[in-house]
Amino acid sequence: MAKPFKRTSNLIGIFKQLYPFIKPYRFMIYGTLFLTFLGALAAQVNPLVLQYTVDEVTKLTDQENPMTEGIHILVVISAILLGKELANIFIQFGQKFYGEKIRINVSSVLAQKAIDKILDYRIAYFMDEDHGMGKLQTRIDRGIESLTKLVQNFFIDILPLFSNAIIALVIMYMQNVYVGLVSTVVVPIYFYVSSLQAKKLAGVRRTLRNQREQKTSGLLNLIQSIMVIKSFVREKFEGKKQYDLQMQLMESQLYTRRTNFIYDGLKTFIEQFGVVLIILLTVFLVLDQQMTIGAIMLHIMLFNNVSAPIRQLHRIYDDMNDAFIYAEGYFDILNADDEIEPSGVVAGTNIRGNFELRNVNFSYPNGTRALHNVSMMIENGKTTALVGLSGAGKSTVINLLCKFYLPDSGNILLDGTDLNDYENSYLRSDIGLVLQRNHIFQGSIEDNIRYGNMNATFEEIETAAKKAYLHDQIMDLPEQYQHDATQLSGGQQQRIAIARLFLKDPPIIFLDEPTASLDAIATEQIKNSLDAIKRGRTVIIISHSLSQILDSDAIYVMKKGEVTEQGTHDELMQKNGVYREIFDASARSLNLDKLVNSYHQN
Repeated sequence: MAKPFKRTSNLIGIFKQLYPFIKPYRFMIYGTLFLTFLGALAAQVNPLVLQYTVDEVTKLTDQENPMTEGIHILVVISAILLGKELANIFIQFGQKFYGEKIRINVSSVLAQKAIDKILDYRIAYFMDEDHGMGKLQTRIDRGIESLTKLVQNFFIDILPLFSNAIIALVIMYMQNVYVGLVSTVVVPIYFYVSSLQAKKLAGVRRTLRNQREQKTSGLLNLIQSIMVIKSFVREKFEGKKQYDLQMQLMESQLYTRRTNFIYDGLKTFIEQFGVVLIILLTVFLVLDQQMTIGAIMLHIMLFNNVSAPIRQLHRIYDDMNDAFIYAEGYFDILNADDEIEPSGVVAGTNIRGNFELRNVNFSYPNGTRALHNVSMMIENGKTTALVGLSGAGKSTVINLLCKFYLPDSGNILLDGTDLNDYENSYLRSDIGLVLQRNHIFQGSIEDNIRYGNMNATFEEIETAAKKAYLHDQIMDLPEQYQHDATQLSGGQQQRIAIARLFLKDPPIIFLDEPTASLDAIATEQIKNSLDAIKRGRTVIIISHSLSQILDSDAIYVMKKGEVTEQGTHDELMQKNGVYREIFDASARSLNLDKLVNSYHQN
């Protein structure tokens, strides 16, 4: 299991984890910070110019001909403001463009990192109910979205706003200490109220995350199960389940909105109270002749710059809290190092295919015991069949031989070397696996078959399709080999999996009900092809079809995770044990006596 993850419930914790992803763009960040500083300085031009204008105009009104001097002042003021605005265009463009570029680059790196990590994790990780497909997708998507939004806000919103506010506050103190103190006192109060708001919503946001994950998983499961739902007429039942979940989600969302509205009203009052205090104090100081009339306008506009971040805190806090919540889920995926699939170092040797299981015990992550003290020999160049009722542990044996799971105890040897010592990709490159249900990727038939050998030519793909008795059916399709593979029938998709096997041409073959989805004629055709490819290879086959196991060199009979019998077909039939019981039941289910009589009569 993954080690407990340290929560990233503060800004410093998030940026510590984000730093490796941001570090490659540090020079771009330095440039953005420089532009931010220039933008903050430019933002103070208007208040200073306004103060100068008001004070100078006030003086000019006392002169006999104020227009002459006034025109000169207007030209100077216009030139300063126009120059500032022109410079500001380039500053804001560079700041926003590079901030957005950093966000996009970081987003791409975060997405790829999550994919790379998931591909490295062992299969047991995905069997955990907390790591379902919908939950992982939601955590990755929302985690990346919230983290990149935080990066964007930091460089495009937070830094400019707070740089602007700090410089404006410094100027206010330089102009008048008392006015600066009033502004300084109001801001922490506002921050305190905002922090209370964040704390009150922290638990609700985590609940919202869980509810959204459940909703996504539920919708995916609903779509995947639509045929079963309709066949059992459970549309209303499933609809009610989704409705109840939607109502819970809606209640959480309404609580969030209601809380935000209350605190936002309180913060607006605090901000306006600060504006009133500034006005009253500056008017008093003007009347006391401690500052000019222009200073009133200066301080009001400077306080506006100071309070600008305050007005944005609601949105910034929302984004930051989303980052706190969803970053937990995202970095939990990234930091599950204990779930990385272990791999050995043995590679480059000539794998023959002699497997030996010695007293192997195994239980799945959910606690289900699958194998108990299992021992068996699988010789290279021979076909070994695993027989047993459903749940006997047959497929688990194949999973262990592929190193999809590791045994709890006991040993598995391949050619005399512990299986754990083999490098995973090297081992699996020599194994061909056909399951009862094989995944078909979104794309063409050609691309799906080529998955068996990415360097195969089209002619080799055609040959593999012919061996799987699929070529003629492909040629009847409108787009032939370019046809969407996901639109094929289950039997055709199974043949694609078998065609992949032929294309890979491995020395070891594992077949888990390879003809389960095929009709009788197709089963016979595929059996003939498999018989041809099995020659000289190590083959393990699981099948309920008698024809698939009768000619096996060795048969292991399993029951409730244990090996109960072993031998050839003839030897096991003479024992009158579990194998004979399964064989007789299969014969009766096929109505074999009547089939044989009909065959002889014709």
